[in-house]
Amino acid sequence: MKQRVLFIGTNNADRTQMAEGYLRARYGDRYEACSAGIAPTALNPTTVQVMNEIGIDIAGQRAKDLGLFDGKEMDYVVALCSGGVCPMFPWTRETIHADFPDPARATGTPDKVFTAYRRSRDAICAWIDGKFGGK
Repeated sequence: MKQRVLFIGTNNADRTQMAEGYLRARYGDRYEACSAGIAPTALNPTTVQVMNEIGIDIAGQRAKDLGLFDGKEMDYVVALCSGGVCPMFPWTRETIHADFPDPARATGTPDKVFTAYRRSRDAICAWIDGKFGGK
């Protein structure tokens, strides 16, 4: 039986979407991945692009409200917050706080913004490999 992992953040537009897509693509045989936010907006097109660069298509994912998961048990809840409000989720066996820079806050040229998204993506993917890859 797959373990359930919920990635939560504020908007469910970038980091949580990257994490959901990567865990599903890389370790979907062992984990059921999902994500949600406390104030969901929309999946960021730049997030879709940088995930496509590593061969993972998340274009079909959508931003979801954390309320959709009320009462649903999870094995892990991973709060991806960077200095913002970190939501609580009482229906989990283990809560993990992982802090990654928010690429949506990047400014400057398009190249600098894409570099920030790639940096976050790579850090999230490496963290997931370390945390869930060996289990």
